[in-house]
Amino acid sequence: MTGDGTRAVRAGLPEPRANEPALPGPAFAAHYHLPGEVAGPYTYGREGNPTWTALERAISELEYPGDPAGAPIGDPAGDPAAETITFPSGMAAISAVLFSQLRPGDTALLPTDGYQLLPALRERLEDFGVTVRTAPTGADAQLGALDGARLLWIETPSNPGLDVCDIRRLADAAHSSGAVVAVDNTLATPLAQRPLELGADFSVASGTKALTGHGDVLLGYVTTLDPELAAAVRAWRKTTGAIPGPMEAWLAHRSLATLQLRVDRQAATALALARALHDRREVTAVRHPGLPDDPAHAVALRQMHGGRFGCVVSFVLPDRAHAERFLAALRLVDEATSFGGVRSTAERRGRWGGDAVPDGFIRFSVGVEDTQDLVADVLTALNLAQTNGI
Repeated sequence: MTGDGTRAVRAGLPEPRANEPALPGPAFAAHYHLPGEVAGPYTYGREGNPTWTALERAISELEYPGDPAGAPIGDPAGDPAAETITFPSGMAAISAVLFSQLRPGDTALLPTDGYQLLPALRERLEDFGVTVRTAPTGADAQLGALDGARLLWIETPSNPGLDVCDIRRLADAAHSSGAVVAVDNTLATPLAQRPLELGADFSVASGTKALTGHGDVLLGYVTTLDPELAAAVRAWRKTTGAIPGPMEAWLAHRSLATLQLRVDRQAATALALARALHDRREVTAVRHPGLPDDPAHAVALRQMHGGRFGCVVSFVLPDRAHAERFLAALRLVDEATSFGGVRSTAERRGRWGGDAVPDGFIRFSVGVEDTQDLVADVLTALNLAQTNGI
């Protein structure tokens, strides 16, 4: 099997043709020439687009690249074994899985500490007659609530708390009880963690974050090895019209070429920042799966690849005012939501409501700035926040 960087650079590219671009530009089309009977891959703009196709193939190659021996996976034509369906946002992708798989009377098991909008989705599911249970991510707590579930939703590492669960263990248990398993792989990216190889039925992500990595594209995707599951998700997209724009899809595909460079740089700097924060008396509850003493480290070490434990560090400052002084004192970091971008961002997560976090909880997303510069900026801001609060 080729290396992660090579695959990221080459993913989804067409065969080279003389005088043609390596990555063809976006195809803007609401309709296509369609003489005679309906046939062919592209019939109408809500159903398919060549720019989506290229990106979806690229993501499939990253989410499920091949067996450990390096043998090609897929049919003789070289198509990936996995199928990916892209969406205009991560929430559209999440919704497509939940609402294409669940019916009135079914039970879904969601994490209590997952993405902020999961509670809103829970309300919508319950409106449609779906029973929703919740359990924390850490310590594989969802195992105790699986009985009778039709669908298990996993988020690992969780956002914003950065807990990790054992995907293989949970997937095996869920399948034994008849449930399908979806994993939100947003924070890890397919270079750090491949849920389909660990037994999950769906790998779902917000491409808005690290996958595209520049803070300028909203995108989501669903990848699966099961053609029937893929067809159900694709039918949901067609019916609801939740389609990505061709320009966004092209920008996302272009961004994949630097994915490994960004992920590796961000993971290394995030770990350095987490270590530096450990030495501060006013900083508590530092979380990053790469820290040897982090509660999630042992499981993360087994299922996350290449020392890539993510770009996010979370920690707690004494109170809301202290956190706000810290954020105001940062010079190389934007106070903004989201994570995974090339520019570092941080926020007091409690300002949004919905997350069970202290008022001084900071979610910090590490960018690709020089490590020493970023760590120095954070330490300076901590010093100023401490001094100005006296």
